[in-house]
Formats: sequence, C-alpha cells, structure tokens
Amino acid sequence: MAKLKSRFVCQECGSQSVKWQGRCPDCGGWNTFVEEVDSPKLTSTRMPSAAPSLLSSIDSKEEIRFSSGMEEFDRVLGGGLVSGSLVLIGGAPGIGKSTLLLQAASAVSRHKGTILYVSGEESLQQTKLRAGRLGLDGEKLYLLSEVNLQNIIQQIEILSPSMLVVDSIQTTYCDDLSTAPGSVSQIRECTSRLQRIAKKDNITTLIVGHVTKDGSIAGPRVLEHIVDTVLYFEGEGYQNFRLLRAVKNRFGSTNEVGIFEMGGSGLKEIKNPSEFFLAQRLKKSAGSVIVPVIEGSRPLLVELQALVSKTGFGIPARKSNGFDPNRLALMLAVVEKRAGIFLSNSDVFVNVVSGIKIEETASDLGLALAVVSSSKEAPLDPNTVIIGEVGLAGEVRAVPNLDIRIQEAEKLGFKKIIVPSYNLTKQINRTNKVELIGIETIREAIIASGITRKEV
Repeated sequence: MAKLKSRFVCQECGSQSVKWQGRCPDCGGWNTFVEEVDSPKLTSTRMPSAAPSLLSSIDSKEEIRFSSGMEEFDRVLGGGLVSGSLVLIGGAPGIGKSTLLLQAASAVSRHKGTILYVSGEESLQQTKLRAGRLGLDGEKLYLLSEVNLQNIIQQIEILSPSMLVVDSIQTTYCDDLSTAPGSVSQIRECTSRLQRIAKKDNITTLIVGHVTKDGSIAGPRVLEHIVDTVLYFEGEGYQNFRLLRAVKNRFGSTNEVGIFEMGGSGLKEIKNPSEFFLAQRLKKSAGSVIVPVIEGSRPLLVELQALVSKTGFGIPARKSNGFDPNRLALMLAVVEKRAGIFLSNSDVFVNVVSGIKIEETASDLGLALAVVSSSKEAPLDPNTVIIGEVGLAGEVRAVPNLDIRIQEAEKLGFKKIIVPSYNLTKQINRTNKVELIGIETIREAIIASGITRKEV
C-alpha cells in the first residue's frame, strides 16, 4: 500500500511547509497552517491538446453580454454579465452578497431561462423565506442546498442552466480530496472544476467567497487568478448603503463602482448618489464642505466635515474617518505654515459623511477649507463646491476630469465652484449657471470662500 504524503498549507496565503508552524513566514498569520494529505484517488484529467493558431487567422467576435437586471451591477461588470464567465464576489458576513445574487438570479431568469442557485449555507426553506421577503418570483429559478461538488455537477448536467450561482465556494468540497471544506486545496480544486464547466458549457457562473479579517478573500491567492472577475461588496453594518467595486475584470474596467441601499425589501439601486449623500446636510454648519470625487467614471458630491477643538491634553488628537490620516497630517501642516492658522494646540477630527472613502488628492483643498472653517467658526457658502490639490508650498494644483465634476455640481443646483487657476486656462465647458473662481494658493482659496477677511 502506497504511503500517503502530507504537507502543511497556510489557509491565508497558500504557502506550504513540510512541518507545522505556529506563524506563517510569508503572511505573518498565526495558527493558519493546516495539514493536507495527498489522496491516491485524485486523478488528473488530461484534456486533448489543441494545435496553435495564427493570430491573424483567429475570428474575433465580441463577448456575448446580457443584463443582470440591475443597472448598478451591470455598470461594475462593464456592461453586463458575459456568457461563460466566472465571477467571484467577496464581502464581509451579512453585507448582502446572497441578497444581491438572489435578486440578480431572479431578474436574469425572466429573460435567460433556467437559473440554478446552489446554497451551501442555507436550507431551501431559508432561501425561500428570503426570496419571499424580497418579493421575488422563481418560475425558472431552481434552488439546490448542496455542498458536494459532484452532486452539483450532476444537477448542472440535468438542468443545463444559463447561469449558476454557488454560495459559497468555502462550503463546497470535492470527494477526490481528503481535506476539509474550506481548505486551500478544496477551494482551488472546486473553483478550477467550476471554471472548466463554465467555459465548456458556456454557463455564466457566480461564486461567493468569504473574506479574512483584513478584508481579502479567504483561500489561496490563485483563486483570484482563476476567475475572470473579482468584485468586492463593501459597506458598514450600521449604514444602509453598499458599494460594489471591481478589483479585477477581464471584460471591462476596474474603475467602476455600483451604489446600493439596503432596505427591508432588499437592495435598491441609487441612481443619483450625490443627492442621496447630501440629503441630510446642514447647510450653515462650520467645518462642512462639499467636494466632488470621481469613482470610476462617475462623479460624486460628498460632504467632508472637520471639527477643530481645543485639546485637553499635551498632545493634540488627529483622527479621520474616510480620509487618509497621513494626508490629513500633511494638510494640517500646510494650513498652519502657509495660511497662518495655528492648530498645534487643537484636536482635529475629519469625517466623510455616509462612510465614503476619499482616496484622490482633488479633495485636499476641501479638507483645508473645512479645517479653517471649523477653526474660525465661520460656515462656508452652502452653494459652494471646492476642488483642488494642495502642494507643500501652499499652491493649488490642477485636477483631472474637471468638466464632469462641474456638471454634477451644476445638476444639483450649486452656484459657485472654487477651482485651480491652471484648470481655467485649459479648454473646459463653461456655463452661465455656475460661477467658476480660479485660485492659485491656499490663502486665495480662504479669501474666495468668504471664511475670513483679506488680512489672513
């Protein structure tokens, strides 16, 4: 009898070792090594070799897309689901991944025919209750509560669905492997087999992946290389809105983002996110500034708030939510040095309303003016939008995509926009409905915003 070989594999990063280790030398995770035994039952399925083809002789045809029934979902995918593609959706527990896929599966079943929804974490009754709460009909939507991959493949062969949903890949296992469901080898093998079925039978396949404590999808990193598209469903449990973001997409851009609102009847698409984010804004509040940010190709107007108060301790606090803390420290130094606003004995707290995370530097000037506004207890004009990147010398630098930022502000009724002077020298679409004020330095921006007098 052949002796079984074993190895230890890290559950976080997939690194291997001949002996168990308490801490992974690659990812630094503790107690992540699990023993895996090579089973003699595992046999390789050798595919017939294909002859190489000349690039010029290959017929090029566009990928066949179809709508998921949700415009925001289609936007992130690059225009819709692609036939035969393999899509991985990750997110924190309870964020709404199953709800999103169940709504999409029900919508697709109306115009694409048979859909197979496989749930390894819920019973058929639980999934039925969720569908009833969401108001979904299931005329061509088949539910299957199964975790054995061989049984799932058998049902795929019987039903021949146009779309397959597997929730989740961590609960699915293959009999050919002796390891437990959720292990590195099980996830890798199950995903590979689902990929082969998707490509061979032209079945659009969506799989759900769990995430680790640091927010990345659990399992080996090769999992993200196997699939065609990787989507992350983001949001805070105490807030209603959700963001769907693509980090990999072989059939479209990775810059798009979809915005949803979670309610009692499921996920609702937010068609005008700027208006949604500004709905509860106090128009005459010191430290409140409206800045336009770009998420993919979409402009969003978000409220950036700053609170400056006298510190009660020797070291002032610098806290931010939704804004890079390193960028915050840099902007505070520029405000103090170049604008003469003394902040060394003050606590500074910054918050981006609705949980949006700002990563681009075009919001630098908005942050600086919000801090000055709170420090001077002088509200800005509520009809003003601030755009600009701030350098260490206090200069205000140009930003990209100014036209679409201006159009979004104009659409929501803002009357005045403070922009870098360099942008005004370029060709932009000027309108009579909004006043563009060009500034070169942070001092000029403070004066133009009306926070303080010229003596600053």
